[in-house]
Amino acid sequence: MSHLPDNDLTCNDFLNGRVRLWQPRSGYRAGVDPVLLAASVPATRGHTVLELGCGVGAAILCLLARVPGLQGVGVELQASYAALARRNAAENAASFEVVEADLAALPADLKQRQFDHVIANPPYYRAGAHSAAADDGRAIALGEGTPLGVWFDTAAKRLAPRGYLHMIQKADRLPDMLLGCTGRLGSVEVLPLAARAGRAAELVILRAKKGGKAAFRLHAPLILHAGARHEKDGESYTPQVSAVLRDAAALPGLSGQ
Repeated sequence: MSHLPDNDLTCNDFLNGRVRLWQPRSGYRAGVDPVLLAASVPATRGHTVLELGCGVGAAILCLLARVPGLQGVGVELQASYAALARRNAAENAASFEVVEADLAALPADLKQRQFDHVIANPPYYRAGAHSAAADDGRAIALGEGTPLGVWFDTAAKRLAPRGYLHMIQKADRLPDMLLGCTGRLGSVEVLPLAARAGRAAELVILRAKKGGKAAFRLHAPLILHAGARHEKDGESYTPQVSAVLRDAAALPGLSGQ
């Protein structure tokens, strides 16, 4: 059970209907960011994927829809979101197991497993920096409760040798992300995401490899919207980004070292 009646939920299409997602009508709701995260992962059939803080399953379900033959596991702290993730896994007929747990204290059986890929979309705001109401899930989903370094530590431990971590975060958290990789992960690449050409990046996607030795790479920003400003109602995504969001294309811009 989702712990929420259906009239408190919405069912939204992602990837042009390849993924249908039940999520709370109010509170934290998945948008474009988890889709971009999923599209950045160079997974192939037979790979295993772990998502830390999976919420209702948006990112990992989009990845499973794009790449057939993956095995997915999600870890989610909040019971209502974990229940919705299980419902979404079933309704999308996805090979996706949901574990309700704190990522800083994983169950013993999960600690014995390693994965080809770990993905994460941690809370964007440092503790105390966001004032969302605590009763709708946003305080946990948007406000950092677990230090970012713990996300990296858990990811590194669960990655198989030469496995990849992919994480999307606000650009101003990049120093913390790089610090999180230190001594744990290498071959770090960063793809900035800018709303429009000429604007500073608001988000970044970081890719890092367990055992990677390649030099750090900072890629040119991926521009999300065409034009210098928003001039009309409706979407204005660039063709590349529209292909990611609508046609389940892989995200351009990361090389995979």
